Amino acid sequence: MDAAEFRRRGKEMVDYVADYVENIEKRQVYPDVEPGYLRPLIPEEAPEEAENYEDVVKDIERVIMPGVTHWHSPYFYAYFPTAHSFPAMLADMLCGAIGCIGFSWAASPACTELETVMLDWLGKMLKLPEDFLAGTEGKGGGVIQGTASEATLMALLAARSKIIKLIQAEHPDQSEADITSKLVAYSSDQAHSSVERAGLIGGVRMKKILSDNKFSVHGDALRRVIEEDRATGLIPFFFCATLGTTPSCAFDCITELGPICNAEKIWMHIDAAYAGSAFICPEFRPLLNGVEFADSFNFNPHKWLLVNFDCSTLWVKKRSDLIGAFKMEPLYLKHDHQESGLVTDYRHWQIPLGRRFRSLKLWFVFRMYGLKGLQAYIRKHVGLAKEFESLVRADQRFEISADVVLGLVCFRLKGSNELNETLLKRINSARKIHLVPCQLAGKFVLRFAVCARTTESRHVQEAWCHICHLASELLQELPH
Repeated sequence: MDAAEFRRRGKEMVDYVADYVENIEKRQVYPDVEPGYLRPLIPEEAPEEAENYEDVVKDIERVIMPGVTHWHSPYFYAYFPTAHSFPAMLADMLCGAIGCIGFSWAASPACTELETVMLDWLGKMLKLPEDFLAGTEGKGGGVIQGTASEATLMALLAARSKIIKLIQAEHPDQSEADITSKLVAYSSDQAHSSVERAGLIGGVRMKKILSDNKFSVHGDALRRVIEEDRATGLIPFFFCATLGTTPSCAFDCITELGPICNAEKIWMHIDAAYAGSAFICPEFRPLLNGVEFADSFNFNPHKWLLVNFDCSTLWVKKRSDLIGAFKMEPLYLKHDHQESGLVTDYRHWQIPLGRRFRSLKLWFVFRMYGLKGLQAYIRKHVGLAKEFESLVRADQRFEISADVVLGLVCFRLKGSNELNETLLKRINSARKIHLVPCQLAGKFVLRFAVCARTTESRHVQEAWCHICHLASELLQELPH
């Protein structure tokens, strides 16, 4: 394919993408295929001779689309949103064209410098404390990770490295293995599974702190466990607080937890993967109060801020803590400006060496939506969730299972777990809408997350009518 054909095919692909997005609600939201459906549809081996572009494109509808779950359909209400916008798609196209591997400033100065500035822009939109911003002289700063899972792991590994160095400075006779065997990290019992996984990868024990009846962790619960662990010779070093838990969008009380962590010299990381986007709105910013006590903070613009996957933003108060844990300097990666003080080499801030030019997506989206446009988008989704909540509350057969704070509604039929499991199976088998469940206080609960950029009130009303219809059928089948 030469440049002339690329121009032609590129325009055709943009038309295909625009048509797909515009007409997505006409497609069945969840695929009707069985595992292994794809292999018989394509050859066993790659072709030896080049194929026509037309034949490749024909196979998108024949091979790919039958097995796609349409995350951006206004009938998709599962998990949490994944962000999606035309400006971000255009930025991704440019990123692919430039094709740099921005592991250091020298590898592509614009790739590094735009990321530093965009993370400062976003930090200011969130009204993060000045300590988290890089500026031109700051000690903190932000970095784009692939996912919140990576960000949590980076924070935990940095905290582990820091505590080991501190202990060895005071007790040079203690080996790294001895210290690591005594380390203990904490998270809420509602925290995402990736937090527990970070502990597994980091080789440290992870304890879950009990949440209250609102599914939040408070200071007393953490303090009690810390005291118990110190009494048995363990070394508490890391706590992951969650703002907007995956099951119910609950918020740990970081104004209580933060001072405890600071007093105990425990690294506090905040995981706000979904909810963090909402903090750009003044009415939701109080949910982030207490961030001043944190050592690191992370959320996913690729969930709810119109920036396509992948773009997970992590800030640290002291970038030296992060860099100190991962810095490797082989001769072939050194360059003349790395000790200048103005330069960040992001390879020291992440697990991989290579990285894409992901900050272009932030730059395009921030400029083409503006802060007001992004705030309006968040508020619209919260309004749709509140609308769904009011529909549920108006039906005496159903109950709300957790406070509705942002764009997630947890609800269930009054009755047994088995009843609700059956209802969910029927909802998803019908394939008109797509939901996933969670478990809250031993109860099987249905989650309704407003996800798609194109979701409107009529889609929410249609979804509720569909749920009510299936619930009525199910309840009529029960013995009276």
